[in-house]
Amino acid sequence: MKLFATGLKYPSGPIALADGSLVVVEIEGGDLTRLDRDGSRTVIAHCGGGPNGAALGPDGAFYVCNNGGLEFRWEHEVRRPVALHRDNTGGYLQRVDPASGELEVVFSHVGDRRLGSLNDIVFDRHGRCWFVDTTAGEILLADPSEGRIDTAIAGLEFPNGIDLSADGRLLYVTETYSGRLLRYDVSGRELGAATVVHTATGHGWDGIALDRAGRIWAANLEGSGVTVIAPDGAVERTLTTPVYDPHVTNVCFGGPDLETTYLTSSGRGVVYAMDTPENFSGSA
Repeated sequence: MKLFATGLKYPSGPIALADGSLVVVEIEGGDLTRLDRDGSRTVIAHCGGGPNGAALGPDGAFYVCNNGGLEFRWEHEVRRPVALHRDNTGGYLQRVDPASGELEVVFSHVGDRRLGSLNDIVFDRHGRCWFVDTTAGEILLADPSEGRIDTAIAGLEFPNGIDLSADGRLLYVTETYSGRLLRYDVSGRELGAATVVHTATGHGWDGIALDRAGRIWAANLEGSGVTVIAPDGAVERTLTTPVYDPHVTNVCFGGPDLETTYLTSSGRGVVYAMDTPENFSGSA
């Protein structure tokens, strides 16, 4: 595991692009930032508030889940969020033009209710996005092109990470403090009931990504790294960062064959990259 970028202001929501660069949000800095392989850095847009998660939409734009802004402080040599920012009036989903950096607020409400602290986001093959409202305990389903947004799943306990299986049939969601990894069948007209794939104690799950084998890579706050969970719920391996950080918040894969894994070590302000292991078991 090697350093890919340093000096970031609480990075998360990584998106690996085809040219080998990586796009991240900087939650404390309020920016959507491109990190190139040569170490150069470009701010695509200043989103303001607290850009928390991001995804590349079918129209080629970036869609950013903004939590509205957080307060941060130093604790044991790492930065950590401690409260909503005093100017936070709610969350919103933003669209960012990748060429111009032009910003547009796509959604700020679901019905008459203002969105809360938005977190992670994923697009499905129909051009719809599923995203997390952590404070409301909900998963939202929206179609930005048609301006439609609805609550798809409610009653969750601090949901955080979200991703879809490669075939788009299964939606996975983590709950940070319950330790649950949940799976929903979203292939039919009706949303399937939640299946508990895995339950941990005190792990503090954050963002997730699925690999080609259908394994769930869950950012592990307590473990300072990422835990790899098989589709049947068995833990296959836990990978830890070279420098301890209780705020490793997200993970993604890049390269033509998803051969590179990126981890956002947010509290330290760095991004790590490593070769993606194909077959393994045990812990390291």
